[in-house]
Amino acid sequence: MRITTPQRRARLALRHRLARKAATPEEAAAAVVALHGTDPATVFLSAGARLAAPGAEPVERALYTDRTLVRMTGMRRTIFVVPAELVPVVHHSSGLAIARKERAATLKLFGAGGWDEARLKDVEASVLKALAETGEASAAELGAREPRLREQVRVAVGKPYEGVVSVGSRLLFLMALDGLLVRRARVSGTWVSGTHLWGLAPAIAELAVHEAQAELVRRWLAAFGPGTEADLKWWTGWTLKDVRAALAATGAVAVELDEGTGYVLPDDLPGDAEQDPGPWAALLPALDPTPMGWQARDWYLPQEHRAELFDRSGNVGPTVWWEGRVVGGWAQRPGGEIVWRPLSDVGAEASAAIEAEAAGLAAWLGGIRVTPRFRTPLERELSKP
Repeated sequence: MRITTPQRRARLALRHRLARKAATPEEAAAAVVALHGTDPATVFLSAGARLAAPGAEPVERALYTDRTLVRMTGMRRTIFVVPAELVPVVHHSSGLAIARKERAATLKLFGAGGWDEARLKDVEASVLKALAETGEASAAELGAREPRLREQVRVAVGKPYEGVVSVGSRLLFLMALDGLLVRRARVSGTWVSGTHLWGLAPAIAELAVHEAQAELVRRWLAAFGPGTEADLKWWTGWTLKDVRAALAATGAVAVELDEGTGYVLPDDLPGDAEQDPGPWAALLPALDPTPMGWQARDWYLPQEHRAELFDRSGNVGPTVWWEGRVVGGWAQRPGGEIVWRPLSDVGAEASAAIEAEAAGLAAWLGGIRVTPRFRTPLERELSKP
């Protein structure tokens, strides 16, 4: 069976809640499996683009009060915000494997400074004790209680990139990967702030690695399918062997795509009457999970647009969408104005819909200034006064 590009675009519109909006941030996050959280603003902007009533308050409530959304490191060593029920899946499918590699790398990095596994464990125990007493604390507050966190180790001695790394910056990250700590409320500032408090993580349910990987792939296929093995390998950061085993465990069915063989869940083959999302436009932020969802992007993002929309590390910037295609980019100027530029002719109907989306975004931002952490050529140009 073949799934066409128009069918894929219609699926994207509906499943990613871009043409049919979500009622809650939890629903918005689940629609794309997880929200990218490396840039704090992305979480709010990505949720807002998918919410019927966008705003920062419901996202903050989900993250910091109800804790139905959890910020954690997962696939590809990337920070994500995931629905709470997905934490064990991400942790066992991806997080623990990354944790083992990162701990070995940290011991190698800090070895010359006299750090070994026993010393790291001793400091970890001290951090856990401190958080058990205080509930939540910033990295600086933990450093005041456990001075060894403030120690700095010189790394890459004699090399052009020689520098110093603080023990705390690496160790707290490792403890979060191991499922011991969780990022809690922000320390200060608005919702675009990247500082946060650490807290003790709730116990994470046990799950076999193969079961966790199968469940993660099942959710990815439900949201992003059809996709290829290469798409999944890139998105998860796993080996091809693991990807193929997880696909087999879901009972995924092969379909024909322009890019080659793709896969969908067995109950997700297109019917005779695929749902039509109708006309829709969206302004998605840098690192949004939709443009970052596949490795092969030609069906929604033309090659000729990529130099202006991506940075040198492969991070996508703010994008403008019309009916399942990236047609331009956008930015916010110092005064708060949302500006956008088409990268191809979009026509009057699309322009009007995109202008409406830009006005809605500016309204709910309410004067908050957002600058992407990873800046791209077009975003830099558009953001100039």
